[in-house]
Amino acid sequence: MIDELKKEIEEVRQSFLNEIAQIQSPDKLAALKERYLSRKKGAVSQFLLRLREFPPREKPAAGQLINQLKATIETELAGREASIGTASGPEAPWSDPSLPASDLPVGRFHLIADIQRQIEDLFLNLGYEIAVGPEVELEDYNFTKLNIPEFHPARDEQDTFFLDGFDDMVLRTHTSPMQVRYMLAHRPPLKIISPGKAFRKDDPDATHSPCFHQVEGLLVDRGINFSHLKGTLELFLRSFFGSGLNLRFRPGYFPFTEPSAEVDISCFMCSPAGTSGAGAASGPNPDCRVCKGSGWLEILGSGMVHPQVLLNCGIDPETYSGFAFGVGIERLAMIKFGVPDLRLLYENDLRLLGQFG
Repeated sequence: MIDELKKEIEEVRQSFLNEIAQIQSPDKLAALKERYLSRKKGAVSQFLLRLREFPPREKPAAGQLINQLKATIETELAGREASIGTASGPEAPWSDPSLPASDLPVGRFHLIADIQRQIEDLFLNLGYEIAVGPEVELEDYNFTKLNIPEFHPARDEQDTFFLDGFDDMVLRTHTSPMQVRYMLAHRPPLKIISPGKAFRKDDPDATHSPCFHQVEGLLVDRGINFSHLKGTLELFLRSFFGSGLNLRFRPGYFPFTEPSAEVDISCFMCSPAGTSGAGAASGPNPDCRVCKGSGWLEILGSGMVHPQVLLNCGIDPETYSGFAFGVGIERLAMIKFGVPDLRLLYENDLRLLGQFG
């Protein structure tokens, strides 16, 4: 008997939900409430009358099913009453149910997408083009033509996702292969940025993810030198973080650039010596949790395009020179907005994402 009751209750519940979804007036809502919850002839009352037919051991379960149905009906009725009101007759407020809802949530770009768009807009205004390429890349473009030799650790299987059955294909480890593709297909002068996803075999933690987003920049022309790179990055980073920012260029190493430079920005929390502001006289705060007391935050890698890379792409390094840089979009987001853990950007928690945009 209990199985039969359960089936009947489910049919009544579905019928009620279908009916209440169509209700648009207080009068019809009152009639619906009468049919299901009235003391004598309501559907719930009819089920309660049948409890006497059940054996004692099944009565508790049957009563629970009926109470659940009643609770569902009461909750749905209360919600509908709140949405359409309970007034009726000539004093009832006029409403047009065909009008679109006025309280639809407003969508916004995800923080990562929003930052990417900001970067794209900035470089488009500087005359750059946006170039996008495949995320599954030839090993020749991802490594060899970028002057990354076969013995380089980045080409080990513990660092790179290689495709089974395709010895020469990988999930790109950076967006630099698009620089190679663009130089092979176009002749200088070249000015591009290449945004997109990259993949590396990193264990997820507060600062690493196997999938992340990068923006790479490339400029190749006659007479390009390091001062052009420095001026471009200063303009980009001060436009993004604020005009009061200080930059520091440190020597670095990348196989595809020579010379290479790591770029740091002044800590926005404690302001290192040399910046304007209250912290200039005393220097960085040794207890700063953001920069760990150094006064600087590493932000990106850059350098002059290696002559061998130009040769690999059919460009004469005696005639042309260029610079390149790469920055992680997630890192920009974490530094600018104080996001403490990279994984928060991928969890789709609106309590976090709703703060931006």
